[in-house]
Amino acid sequence: MYAIINTGGKQYRVCEGDLLRVEKLPGDVGSQISFDRVLMISNGENVDIGQPVLSNAQVEGHIVEQGRAKKIIVFKYKKRKRYRRKNGHRQQFTAVMIDSIKGSLKNNLTF
Repeated sequence: MYAIINTGGKQYRVCEGDLLRVEKLPGDVGSQISFDRVLMISNGENVDIGQPVLSNAQVEGHIVEQGRAKKIIVFKYKKRKRYRRKNGHRQQFTAVMIDSIKGSLKNNLTF
């Protein structure tokens, strides 16, 4: 069984037991978290698609890590103008372990 969730302006395909790195979410390590914006649920042969979200579905997990990603270099350069700007950036993230996918398949669309 898998689901497609929306968080941080991005969509993720998740299964139970997946480790997911998403945009920074509030909470401490070990605390429970639930994703209510579930766009789709499938059990392999039956699919339930929301318009745009499913009202009866929820994905639950717990926070494994709060951290910052590796540094990236942002370098701006204009040739022949003596213009150079160098910045670094580290994006904050939250690592979430998916515990369960709750929801029932009501449409039972098969492909």
